Amino acid sequence: MKIIIAPDSFKESVSASRCAQAIKAGFVSIFPQAECVCLPIADGGEGTVEAMVEATDGKMVMLPVMGPMGDFVGAFYGLSGDGQTAFIEMAAASGLMLVPAGERNPLRATSYGTGELIRHALDAGVRHIILGIGGSATVDGGMGMAQALGARFLDERGESVGLGGGAFTAVGKNRPKRPRSAPSRLPD
Repeated sequence: MKIIIAPDSFKESVSASRCAQAIKAGFVSIFPQAECVCLPIADGGEGTVEAMVEATDGKMVMLPVMGPMGDFVGAFYGLSGDGQTAFIEMAAASGLMLVPAGERNPLRATSYGTGELIRHALDAGVRHIILGIGGSATVDGGMGMAQALGARFLDERGESVGLGGGAFTAVGKNRPKRPRSAPSRLPD
């Protein structure tokens, strides 16, 4: 008997890979002769990077970045086995799971840390970036990510608007820079 195990993660509790392994352990305990194939899937939120790394025989890259509320967090992204593609999930650096329930404030939360992951991957020489935006604690429209990559968002006086979803409404002038866009590309 061949059993295909293809779960997604369970939000804020278990990754798709761990879920698949737990299901496999259950099947094997009852059907020891069964051939179990684990194919974890993801929807772009938590568990996406882990699933992509596993599928491409890649590796995880760990680094400290700014968390959604401005503190530093240990985050990660995945690198494909050939080193050409980075898999980044917003949840790893800017995720809801990183903010205790009583401290969640979308007007303060920033996606800056996700931009730091993108910048690190670009500095590592990746040619392609796959970005999953599920599980985010932010509503800054990606402004924090752009700031981490060098964009400046200014108010009407020409001063930086700062970080977070609340800063989004203060933008009067936008001076985007694209210092890190080529030769990588973000899919449409």
